[in-house]
Amino acid sequence: CSTGGCNRLNVYDWLNALPLHDGAKPYAVIEVSFNKGSRKEFFRNNTNYILEKNEWITVEGTGGVDVGQVSLTGELVKLQLKKYGVRENDVTKRVLHPSTDEELEVYGKNKERESDTLTRSRAIARSLNLEMKICEVEIQADGRKGTFFYTADQRVDFRELIRVFATDLKLKVEMRQIGARQESGKVGGIGSCGRELCCSTWLTDFKSVNTTAARYQNLSINQTKLSGQCGRLKCCLNYELDTYMDALSVFPNNADSLETVSGIAHLQKRDIFKNVMWYSFHGNNKQYPLSITRVKEILALNKEGKKAEDLQPVELETRDARGTIKVVDMGYVNDVGQI
Repeated sequence: CSTGGCNRLNVYDWLNALPLHDGAKPYAVIEVSFNKGSRKEFFRNNTNYILEKNEWITVEGTGGVDVGQVSLTGELVKLQLKKYGVRENDVTKRVLHPSTDEELEVYGKNKERESDTLTRSRAIARSLNLEMKICEVEIQADGRKGTFFYTADQRVDFRELIRVFATDLKLKVEMRQIGARQESGKVGGIGSCGRELCCSTWLTDFKSVNTTAARYQNLSINQTKLSGQCGRLKCCLNYELDTYMDALSVFPNNADSLETVSGIAHLQKRDIFKNVMWYSFHGNNKQYPLSITRVKEILALNKEGKKAEDLQPVELETRDARGTIKVVDMGYVNDVGQI
């Protein structure tokens, strides 16, 4: 959505209770939320009404009027305009007046039509053999226009579909293509973390995610576990990536192998929480934890053409439920089982 984004997070207005000085007027642009927050747009308030957050108002729509809730007013709207790259002069749609009971009643009836319209539209698209999936239908408050959100892997020629929609559904039709992540945000759900999906609550900027982020965090490359409900890699893989990158900066580079008298030790993994690097010899399942300092010492010896006498692994300690400290002898390590 170019003028408001598909953002369900309500920005808290800390300046809401700040009184205006004499002669001052509220900021002329407000942010209005539609369809339970899945769409937000900016409107110009040239009326004499002092609008409050969550108040139902009637605004200009496409060929008619629409009804939404005030989501943000005042000075914070300027920051929202800047965030979405919208200039104040580009906001041309106007606020008409607070919604009347009759307008809210019509609005409720049209919202009840959306479920049946979605089912009917999917059947029509299937009958025309179109490779597309209609995710959501949003009908304008006055019932004159319907916005159909869809996903498709390829370009879709839906000219015939629009003609059928307009005739069968008696609506002015707007088709709007969205991505898989936006579709998941509109559908909603609970993630594997037990919380509501980020894309349906607060996430607005969908950045690319790749398996490199998982590798830096020592995660098993399991497509099933790393994928979200949209079928793409989870957005949360990027959340802690910068922290891991900063922590990995203290580890030496070109330390994939170390030359010792006993043979060449190959790097298996890095533990950024303990600042330990795990090495093993070819043909041996036992892994040896080395401190970063020791790895740098061996690398310096190898650079001089010398081999280290031994790895000198560190001793790792753990505490059991009773608080007893035990020294762990790391033999065979089942990384997949731990993950």
